[in-house]
Amino acid sequence: MLLIKNARIISMESTDYDNGYILADKGKIVDIGSMERFSETQIEKKYSIKTVIDANNNYVLPGFIDAHCHVGMWEDSVGFEGDDGNEMTDPVMPHLRAIDGVYHMDRAFVEAREAGVTTVVTGPGSANVLGGQFAALKTYGRSVDEMVLKEPVALKAAFGENPKTVYNEKRQTPMTRMATAALLRENLAKAQEYKKMLDDYNNDPEENDKPEYDIKMDALLKIINKEVPLKAHAHRADDILTALRIAKEFDIKVTIEHCTEGYMIKDLLLEEGVEACLGPLLTDRSKIELRNQSIKSPGILSNAGVNVAITTDHPCVPIQHLSLSAAMAVKEGMDERKALQSITINAAKITGIDDRVGSLAVGKDADIVIFDGNPLELKTNVQNTIINGILVYEREKNEKL
Repeated sequence: MLLIKNARIISMESTDYDNGYILADKGKIVDIGSMERFSETQIEKKYSIKTVIDANNNYVLPGFIDAHCHVGMWEDSVGFEGDDGNEMTDPVMPHLRAIDGVYHMDRAFVEAREAGVTTVVTGPGSANVLGGQFAALKTYGRSVDEMVLKEPVALKAAFGENPKTVYNEKRQTPMTRMATAALLRENLAKAQEYKKMLDDYNNDPEENDKPEYDIKMDALLKIINKEVPLKAHAHRADDILTALRIAKEFDIKVTIEHCTEGYMIKDLLLEEGVEACLGPLLTDRSKIELRNQSIKSPGILSNAGVNVAITTDHPCVPIQHLSLSAAMAVKEGMDERKALQSITINAAKITGIDDRVGSLAVGKDADIVIFDGNPLELKTNVQNTIINGILVYEREKNEKL
């Protein structure tokens, strides 16, 4: 049992607490409220409290969530031997799984915890039209399997420059945007047919043959059945709209990743009900697709009503700079509350994990971070990081090492 008291709680729910407490047991939040109705004596009688943290009126928030990154897929400071994010041998690889490529002992997971990031949605890169399956991982655990929050959480697709560049060098399809879209359509159509054959067989096995198992089509069934969204890498406005066009054609869920020029078509995105994972925001304009990149984008889109998550795209921006990315968005016009939502509850909702993380509420995972000031201020430090009710980082102890 863990007790945090005298906390300035920003819950990301409807109620915050200027001076509150949180109780966690068996990895879950079991109570949250104001210190005015708090009785430590009664709580000690009711619960067996092992750890008490006096927050001393410091800020307490849900653990931060990066909704799109590649933590563990490109191992820190290693190079090719640790690069497992892009299988650049076939443009259609929906069956690849992030959990088979993540190095769970990557230093980036430690740095994430030190920065208050408790969940990362990580997976393959954007070399292929269909790159594989993303996973939502906690940033603490003895193995990837222990860290999994949800897997798969999305299936990666990529539009535009990246697949064009990779396969142009190989002189094979796709070398154009037309071919990228055509390959995606072809495989979604095949998956629909595969689903129909399976359904026919399951409904009447005597009259219908069971289709031969196809690992790629089996992976795409999760998209066809709307179990997870297509996580569509798209920077340019035309690529964003192509992703939305195909999603409507096949009646599938889609989120737009990076969405660099999304602010230029904000009215269209709002009409389509698009949810966007924006980032990286703190990089140079390293390729043509980024020529219209703007740190003002999160503010423009969120103010227009688009549901936004801010991401690092680690290692493009190191994972520990997630809150800095949000702070810079505030500096350039984003509402502060919306910026915090973009790395907590909005990130959780967009990635379909808000039943467990993203806010501080009874029943949710006890992923809690204590800051010594406003988490969007540069001078603020993380004092404690708690994941699944376990204290995984203490700044005071860390400084003594």
